[in-house]
Amino acid sequence: GFSRSHFLSFLSSLRDEGLSARSVARHVSTIRSFFRYLVREGLLPVNPISEARGPRTGRPLPKYLTLSEVESLLSAPDRDTPEGMRDRAMLELMYASGLRATEIVSLRLENVDVHAGFLRVVGKGGKERVVPVAQPALDTLLPYDTHGRPQFRKNKGTGNALFLSRLGRAITRQTLWNRIGRWAKAAGIRDPVSPHTLRHSFAGHLLAGGADLRAVQAMLGHADISTTQIYTHVTAERLREIHRKHHPRG
Repeated sequence: GFSRSHFLSFLSSLRDEGLSARSVARHVSTIRSFFRYLVREGLLPVNPISEARGPRTGRPLPKYLTLSEVESLLSAPDRDTPEGMRDRAMLELMYASGLRATEIVSLRLENVDVHAGFLRVVGKGGKERVVPVAQPALDTLLPYDTHGRPQFRKNKGTGNALFLSRLGRAITRQTLWNRIGRWAKAAGIRDPVSPHTLRHSFAGHLLAGGADLRAVQAMLGHADISTTQIYTHVTAERLREIHRKHHPRG
């Protein structure tokens, strides 16, 4: 008959096939339901896998964009309109610096040092950090600040927020989500894209390029390095996927 050792061998074979922990867990759930049914109907005296544990799925691994998807997304906004200038600058800045949605909408003019290439960001718990910004992102801020932002300021907006809405106020997180979703769709990206997708992409691409884990932790503003280490699992998963697809014995 079917024993606990058979079940564990089956789990091992699923992992060897390259299935994710989440996919294996779904298989386990189906098998458990089947054996509970057999016991309930009197077709089996005991459930042989009642004590066996399935894989721990933990938190889902972050999804991030490919480099070509990033390029398509960043080039999607129309740079001839105030909204397009603003959105292009926001997207570039988020990918260049890995900011959270709350951090990007809270940015003020004085937080950006264009000449030094740094942002001063107030993150979770009111902790301030300094984040470097790549030149392409800085290059999109200048036309927005010179031509785009003044158009929004005409609408009697107050305050010193960097990214303004049509009403001249700081844009909201909801607006940010909506704009990113709009441009992701325009760029032909099928999967949902959120502010956190760009943050994940920032971290994943840095680590895939050989960046130091502690440096990435500091840039992301993670209090615990174990949070940052999740991204190393993502890059490992991506490498395994590439190996399986392209290696003759993958």
